[in-house]
Amino acid sequence: MSKKKWDFWIDRGGTFTDVVGHTPSGTLKTLKLLSENPEQYKDAAVQGIRLLLELTETDPIPEDIIDSVKMGTTVATNALLERKGDRTFLLINEGLKDLLRVGYQNRPKLFDLEIKKQSAIYEDVVEIPGRLDAKGLEIIRLDERLARSVLLSGFKGGFRSVAIAFIHSYLNSNHENRVAEIAREIGYTQVSTSSGTSRLIKLVSRGDTTVVDAYLSPILRRYINQVSEELKADEGGVKSLFFMQSSGGLVDSGSFQGRDAILSGPAGGVVGMVKTGELAGFKKLIGFDMGGTSTDVCHFSGNYERSFETEIAGVRMRAPMMNIHTVAAGGGSILSFQDGRYQVGPDSAGATPGPASYGKGGPLTVTDCNVLLGKLHPEYFPNVFGVNGDEPLDVEIVRKKFLLMSNEIAKETGKLSMNITLIAEGFLKIAVENMANAIKNISIQRGYDVTNYTMNCFGGAGGQHACQVADSLGMKSVLLHPY
Repeated sequence: MSKKKWDFWIDRGGTFTDVVGHTPSGTLKTLKLLSENPEQYKDAAVQGIRLLLELTETDPIPEDIIDSVKMGTTVATNALLERKGDRTFLLINEGLKDLLRVGYQNRPKLFDLEIKKQSAIYEDVVEIPGRLDAKGLEIIRLDERLARSVLLSGFKGGFRSVAIAFIHSYLNSNHENRVAEIAREIGYTQVSTSSGTSRLIKLVSRGDTTVVDAYLSPILRRYINQVSEELKADEGGVKSLFFMQSSGGLVDSGSFQGRDAILSGPAGGVVGMVKTGELAGFKKLIGFDMGGTSTDVCHFSGNYERSFETEIAGVRMRAPMMNIHTVAAGGGSILSFQDGRYQVGPDSAGATPGPASYGKGGPLTVTDCNVLLGKLHPEYFPNVFGVNGDEPLDVEIVRKKFLLMSNEIAKETGKLSMNITLIAEGFLKIAVENMANAIKNISIQRGYDVTNYTMNCFGGAGGQHACQVADSLGMKSVLLHPY
């Protein structure tokens, strides 16, 4: 009989990491940690495993004690939302330099007086002579000499990630493969080709997906390598290391790519949301997952909804994924007063420094609104905040920062200083409206009457806002999950 081992299931979010351990005896143990807390540990997922195994900081993880680690992570999602991926260099056919910027010429905000387009996630683009016809036959020879020169120049300029997207390469990948070979010879550590990333017709969506893969894969790979190294995955520390893909399926860590990681964390949430909803007797559900960095919403009325072409944070991509709408509105979304109005996000305070109430010098966030308004009580939270990780939530610093903001608003507008409670309530209303609009996007705008649905709420910040969001949409039923 084989020896029973530990299994770990981890949700590594932008602000918090949740760890569930299945012990050899069959019991479950749970733990919640800040996703980033460099003063205390290098990685939250690994630290959670070590704490549940009751290991000290210097104890190595014993061999042959962990059978599997299965993880969903928002590392790629947050990098895309906050535009913090690796610097990416795009190579495309001659004459098509602006193709991905032009896209399909969609005009989603036709009547806006001032349209602000999302910036491209690739930093530079260069055209390379060479052409295939609609049957995949070469009609203009690839200029390998120019390709090498351009790639060398980009490498010297600091680029290490390159996306290669040539027309009709879904039929014939020779040109892309040759340029990819040159890029690897020069030293590029991330080389994504459209034929290898999304071998389907239509250069725009294929090219967009390739850029996403090149932009996010390096960040993802660094994180996977870090986790693998600390768990000693190559030395018997853990038998299997799997990651959740955007489609809702698991994949071995070695095959996990940037294009499949956008909704890694939220995809697992959809499955859990449906199962818990059905156990409670509800079959028509709106999933509301509000974390520290973003809010994810989804629709369920009997079948899991998946899409193969989608747009997230202004970036188009073609990859199988759960139909989830993500907005940069979480507990850590930063509050600001700009252009004469309140603004919530899209930037997040993350776990470090975190919200002002975490006591690490962070900015005011949505979480701080709830602290000021008395919706979050320090006495109900463990003393894990502050620089040394042993202090309660800091209410006083929140009051001071809101008073400072009130004075700054008064100075800018020329009006009397506002009551800080009213300011906090105003920011919360904006956050709630942002989240309600996200739900409208996946329900009302598609013809579903959400008043007949139950909102299944989860995520670290979900319970603080679910009732307000549901009320804004006319929903009468909310399912909350206690921690």
